[in-house]
Amino acid sequence: MSHEKYQICSRCIMDTTDPDITFDENGVCDYCRNFDQNIKPNWHPGEQGEKELDAIVRKIKKDGRNLNHDCLIGISGGVDSSYVAYIAKEKLGLRPLLYHVDAGWNSEVSVNNIQRIIDGLGLDLVTEVINWPEMKDLQLSFFKAQVANIDIPQDLAFFSSLYNYAVKNGYKYILTGANFSTECVREPNEWGAYYPTDLKFVNDIHKRFGKIALKTFPTSNIFTYKLYYRYIKGIKVVKPLNSVPYIKEDAIRELSDRFGWQKYVQKHHESRFTRFVECYWLPKKFGFERRKAHLSSLILTHQMTKDEALARVAKPEIDDLTMTQDFEYVAKKLDLTIAEFQNIFDGKNKTYRDYKNNMKLINMGTKIMQILGLEKRVVR
Repeated sequence: MSHEKYQICSRCIMDTTDPDITFDENGVCDYCRNFDQNIKPNWHPGEQGEKELDAIVRKIKKDGRNLNHDCLIGISGGVDSSYVAYIAKEKLGLRPLLYHVDAGWNSEVSVNNIQRIIDGLGLDLVTEVINWPEMKDLQLSFFKAQVANIDIPQDLAFFSSLYNYAVKNGYKYILTGANFSTECVREPNEWGAYYPTDLKFVNDIHKRFGKIALKTFPTSNIFTYKLYYRYIKGIKVVKPLNSVPYIKEDAIRELSDRFGWQKYVQKHHESRFTRFVECYWLPKKFGFERRKAHLSSLILTHQMTKDEALARVAKPEIDDLTMTQDFEYVAKKLDLTIAEFQNIFDGKNKTYRDYKNNMKLINMGTKIMQILGLEKRVVR
């Protein structure tokens, strides 16, 4: 759906930079309407949710009573995964194994935050370090493909490595930081949020632009991850933050007071690469501002006002000097000169539609999940 003029939602800050957004007669967007109709009635972050979570926790403890760890938590050093680790151990009495994927772009703050959680909770950690030449080659391929979705190689490594490890080592429960409180508005695919586990898309880009074989790079296609692992291998994904009161700033204060955990400027900035994607690549090359989705989620869950969100997106999260330094850092790490990287940046923009993909099958699967009530957010 195309729009002849710019429009912003009368309630949140999602706008027509999402080309498929729709508005009702009051100017309220479909993300807000979906929140009211599908998410809010089925989201119980209180007594009801805690009772439901308690039943799941008892099952996890029973199934894992003879194991060293009864569940697996992927940790990035960000607030969501750090808080899940905290409540899993301290408030739910679980014995999680923390699992971290080092894709080569960890910020110093994220490394310190993970260590603080480990030391403070006395938890064990397994880290998978991704083969850097393969990681670099796949990321370079995505840059050369001129798509917004350049965070896919990193996300693919995160998801695939975690789930592959769970299956290989017999873990039946994965706790994640996914939540409605800060993520009820999903970033549209157009803004670079396309599915990292669409291997048809990933392989087509790498075949066209890659130079080395991905012999050790962890992969798991979306059908394996969503269907085979969950319904055949019995992996159960638990989202504790949907069952307890979860206010982002309160969680940050709690983590800070308890562990000395350090706050990031913006969501996902535990990765220096993702910070570059969200603060430079997407807004400057494509005109996409992911903060609009992040902050709209906080508006709908009453953690921020619309005026506060508008003031936030009116200026960059990081200053011009830091953005320039990030540009140079990414170029150097990928073995590109500044001129070579600038030439890539100046290239003609493309989308996932310009490459082979499984979007038709994914859309079909998404609709089925929405009908079954397994996916309640707007996905497009």
